[in-house]
This record gives sequence, structure tokens and C-alpha cells, in this order.
Amino acid sequence: MHEFIAELYPICRSITGDGLRETLKRIGKRIPLEINEVPSGTQVFDWTVPREWNIRDAYIKDQHGRRVVDFMRSNLHVVNYSVPMKATMALAELMPHLHSLPEHPDWIPYRTSYYTENWGFCLTQRQLEQMRDGIYEVCIDSTLKDGSMSYGECCLKGREDSEILLSCHVCHPSLCNDNLSGIALMTFIAEYLSRLELRYSHRFLFLPGTIGSIAWLSRNEENIDRIKHGLVVACVGDSGEFNYKKSRRSNAEIDRAVPHVLSHSSPSFKVMEFSPYGYDERQYCSPGFNLAVGSLTRSPNHCFPQYHTSADDLSFVRAEYLAESMTIFLKVINVLENNRTYVNLNPKCEPQLGKRGLYRSEGGKIDGQLHELAALWVLNLSDGSASLLDIAERSGIEFNAISNAAAALAAHDLLREVPDSSKNQNSPSRACGAPGDA
Repeated sequence: MHEFIAELYPICRSITGDGLRETLKRIGKRIPLEINEVPSGTQVFDWTVPREWNIRDAYIKDQHGRRVVDFMRSNLHVVNYSVPMKATMALAELMPHLHSLPEHPDWIPYRTSYYTENWGFCLTQRQLEQMRDGIYEVCIDSTLKDGSMSYGECCLKGREDSEILLSCHVCHPSLCNDNLSGIALMTFIAEYLSRLELRYSHRFLFLPGTIGSIAWLSRNEENIDRIKHGLVVACVGDSGEFNYKKSRRSNAEIDRAVPHVLSHSSPSFKVMEFSPYGYDERQYCSPGFNLAVGSLTRSPNHCFPQYHTSADDLSFVRAEYLAESMTIFLKVINVLENNRTYVNLNPKCEPQLGKRGLYRSEGGKIDGQLHELAALWVLNLSDGSASLLDIAERSGIEFNAISNAAAALAAHDLLREVPDSSKNQNSPSRACGAPGDA
């Protein structure tokens, strides 16, 4: 994953344009990805898809012809979506278009101007302090014209139509934790799951932030009810503790599955209530959709000093933290995939487990005690109303032990699965293709 981040790091991405398409193309080399184009000017609810932006070069030259700010050295040096500019001007005239971070004098800030036509440069405070009064040559070799906005979609077909949604934004330029870590993690999760037999269908969305999710929701309104669980993925490569932001529903299955996994996997974590601020969970959780989509990060957006600066680089994200994040996400998916409800077929007193090989043959031994305790919890609470996640939460036992105990009990005809009335079996009109169909 870290190598994939390094591969994508130099590309200048934005909410539209060739950098975004190149990023999606490289994701598509690893997983079956359908790339969709939404034309500029398309109305998507209250928003309009903007004109397409591309950039070739940008610089500020001093009186001696030296590039004191150079897009070729860092694509953060230009305010993203800057309109074309070619002029000479005095430093005083140029100053309102320069952005720096006095509190971090060696970092370049990341700034955008998506929906207001403007232009500007971002530079370190040290660079700014070295600029002397005089005439400067300013050049932004960009284009802003009608085109389209791109997004990528990968769908892995499961036994059921109901879907687990994973979504990340792909619109930032050279920023590793906020952007590329989510892209890499989702790509590798999709690659891993494509080799498995799945209960749910899994949909992976690689979207430009805000406008991308709004456009996707606008184009897929008729299929929204298929999404049963979802997570927005971002900032998963740093050393921070895990943070889960609940969906708007607050008590959806995903809002319980993630804290359960974290409580058995991470020494410290935080669970936050929903707020209509952050990443694209605020679009999925808007009142007209109210999907069960939470957000799982390590350090949340705006909560680490490197956020939206050049310090969010390849040294800030680490392979071991990416691996830990992938493990957590896969454990959450495992809970969602295997959470079922059973009814005890032998409800009057506990059945004799020993004669079925499910209990210790010699009293007093502690081997297998947790598995046996899990079995007793499953038998006691499986009255047709409690799911395995309910039982795991109440017992304090990790979900996997509860799930394995239930499977063993069902294999000995002590449990029967209760059908999920909400699930939607596959039909010929299914929109989600099998791996490779895209």
C-alpha cells in the first residue's frame, strides 16, 4: 500500500481533469474499476458539475528570471483550480494571491478555489520572507473549460443484493494521509475481497470530494436502498488512534460493529456522534437519504498539524499503520458479513454439549473455556431476536468467537438461522457486476 501511495504521490489531482483520470486508471490496473464521466454543467441536486481544470506549469519569476515558486517542484504551489494567468506585477500587487503558514515556516499549504474563479500560489513562509520588492513574472499555464468530472466504481457481487459501501475522495494532489491512504486502503481491500465468496455485494467508490458523492447519489437514487452498511475512508496511514464518527442514524449496525471491533483490537480509540461536517458521510447521511454510513479514520481531518500541508508526505504515512488500518477494516467487514440471528432449537435448559464434542471432556481444565462460554452465551440469547453482534456486545466476547460458536452449534442442529426479512436476493436486473465485469 505504501508503494502504491508513492506511485500516486506526484500526480496533480483535482475534482476534475487528467490527473484525476490518471489516478483512476492506475487504480483500475489493480481492481475491476468502471470509470464514469459526468459532463460539465450537469445539474446534480442543488449543485452543478464545474468546468474541467487542467494545469501544465506555473511559476513566479523574480527580476533575474529565477523561479522563486515552481509548480514543477511541488504541485501544492498553485491554488488548485487557479484560472490561467500571465502577467508581470509588483510584489504589493502579488501579495494578496500568496498563501503561507507562518506557524510552520517550511510547509506549503494546500488551498483550492473550485467554485470561484480566482488564482494564487502557495509557498513556505521562508520563501515568502525572501521575496523582495520588485517586479515579478507570474504564469499559471492552466485551462478551465467544458469537459467532465470523473469517478471510479468497483462492485464485487455477493450472494445478496444488499451492499456494503466503501467511499473515499480522490481529488487532492500530493497529500498522503488525507487522500492517498484511503485510496490505497480501499484498492487493496477490493483486491483482497475479490478472491472471496461474499455474502453482501461490496461497492467501492473513488470520488472527487463533495461534488463526486453528490453526483453519484443523484445518478443512483433508485438503487440507494440496497446500501445496508457503509464507511467513508480517509486518513488511515498515520500513527494516530482510531476515530469512528457515527452515521446520522447513530445506532445502525455499522455504528455498533466498528466500536466492537476497536474495543477488541485497539488500546485506545474514540467514537464520535454524527455531525454534518467532514468528508462525504455528510452527503450519504443527508436527510433525504439517511444511509447507515459512518466514517473511520485514524487522526480525523483538521486534527493533525500536517493536514492540508506539504508535511502530509510519504514520511508521514507508514506501512505498519496502513497494515493495521486494513486489519481493522477487514474485521469490521467480517462482522457485517457474518452477523446473523439464530433461534435455539433446544431452549429448555442448556443442551448437553459434551456428548456432541462441544465441551471439555475433563472438568477443571481451562482449555477452550472462552469458546465454551461463547457457546453458552449464544444458546442463552438466541431467541430469534438477538443477533450475533448483540450477543458479542452483551457478553463482552469478541465477535469471531461468538460467530464460530454459533456455526458449531448450528452444525449440530442446536440452532437455526432466522431469515433476514430485509435482505434482497439477487435478480437478473442486478446492477452490481461480478469481479472483472467492469
